[in-house]
Amino acid sequence: MARSIVGTWHITEMSMWNKEYFNMEVQAFVAVPSNGLGTFQFGLVQGCMDGTFDTAEHNFHFSWEGTDEMDECEGEGWIALDSEMAEDTAHGELSFESGDSSTFKAKRAD
Repeated sequence: MARSIVGTWHITEMSMWNKEYFNMEVQAFVAVPSNGLGTFQFGLVQGCMDGTFDTAEHNFHFSWEGTDEMDECEGEGWIALDSEMAEDTAHGELSFESGDSSTFKAKRAD
């Protein structure tokens, strides 16, 4: 059976922001539904994603629109399963259009 990136992922680490910031309003997450129209939130940033799945690579690439402290923003990103053996860990990157970019690590939510 093919592994899937579909599900909700709790962000556990970000290269650009510390845990106090990225979990300040809610536990930071990336939610990837099977239809490719997901959501995410970390810190004061929240967004809606529109993406595609690469089943061979077990990843999801997306563009997003949202807000950062109520200012409109957009960007792109991706999330991928970590390895052949671990279906409960992932890593990825979230980038702002012409701005910041951060890699992240995540764990599948229960």
